Amino acid sequence: MLVLLAGIFVVHIATVIMLFVSTIANVWMVGTSNSGTVSTGLWLLCNTTCEQLPVSTSTEASLKAVQAFMILSIIFSVIALVMFIVQLFTLEKGKRFYITGAIMLVCWLCILIGVSIYTAQFTDKVPRSTNSHHGYCFILAWICFCFSFIISILYLVLRKK
Repeated sequence: MLVLLAGIFVVHIATVIMLFVSTIANVWMVGTSNSGTVSTGLWLLCNTTCEQLPVSTSTEASLKAVQAFMILSIIFSVIALVMFIVQLFTLEKGKRFYITGAIMLVCWLCILIGVSIYTAQFTDKVPRSTNSHHGYCFILAWICFCFSFIISILYLVLRKK
């Protein structure tokens, strides 16, 4: 049981780190231009230098929603990690990890909404570039989506042990 809890704890920390990286870094979409590689993220457009991401008025609300949901997913993931540690040492068996599992499900939902909006609105739309594809931050966000769901289910199953 201790090995299982340690493994879940390590995967949870890895998920938090990957969420930070995917939200902060600017490699959600990558394309090529005459002057080299162009990458966009949630915040900046980077070519040789980085500048504010140019957004039209029709997609500005979508970008703000993606930013908000990704930040919320980080917050909920960190809160769930703290709650896991608190519940591990304070609650008796059979009552542990309800709150942690529920918070991770909310984190999972925030990642789902944020990445789905980004996929629907911004796929293949890298300004000043051609031949665009998804970057590693986009892929990390989907990996975090899977990990957060698995962790939340494990927390809800472990409440009985």
